[in-house]
This record gives sequence, structure tokens and C-alpha cells, in this order.
Amino acid sequence: MPLSEQEQRLLEEMERSLYHNDADFVATVGATRLRPSYRSIALGVLLVVAGIALLIAGVALHLLWLGIIGFIVMFGGVLLAITPGRASRGFSPGGSTGHGRSHAPSRKSDQGFMDKMNDRWDRRQDGNH
Repeated sequence: MPLSEQEQRLLEEMERSLYHNDADFVATVGATRLRPSYRSIALGVLLVVAGIALLIAGVALHLLWLGIIGFIVMFGGVLLAITPGRASRGFSPGGSTGHGRSHAPSRKSDQGFMDKMNDRWDRRQDGNH
């Protein structure tokens, strides 16, 4: 169900506010958008099927080593299928409205999450006095 015009405007306003007020969070989250690689998913599914076949063959023939190899192949196929593909580079926090802010790497980029939160808390406390 599509959004009404008012809901769409409200959503865009909320996004602009988020980009403006918490740009570090937006840059962190926006940079990790990944697209699935359909080739690796298909190859992973094929490896899972081959691994299941080897596992069943190992059990049927009472060959432990064949069952173990089948399990390893199956596990590798699952890992290959669920591993995300390459990152999409076309994401910009402001979208097409041009309200996003570009960020150069700063000294704070090497700080941890808790350090950033503590810095924000300190800035807010200093602003209240």
C-alpha cells in the first residue's frame, strides 16, 4: 500500500532531520549496504546439494571420511550462499533532494561507539550549563 503525500512528506522530513542531527550514524549505516551476489548464492546451493549427496553416500557406504567431506562441502556451500556480495557505492545520505551532508574522514572515525556516545553526552552537558 503506497504512502499518502502527507506521509511521504513526513517521512522525507524525518530522514532529513536524521541526516542533519546524526550524520555519523547515517554515514556508518549507509556505508554498509550490500547487494547479494546471485552467482555465489547459486553456487552455494549447488555445493549444499552436492554436500548432502556426499553425506548420504558416506552414510550408505559406511565411509566416515566421505560423510565428513560431504558435511564440509555442505557447510562451505551455506557459507558461500549467505556471504554478502559487494557493497553498493551509489548510496548517498541525502538522496536526490540534496539535503545530505558529505563527510570527510575525521579524527573521530577511529573512535569506538562508546567514545562517541560519551563525547556527545559531554557536549550536551556543557551546553546546558
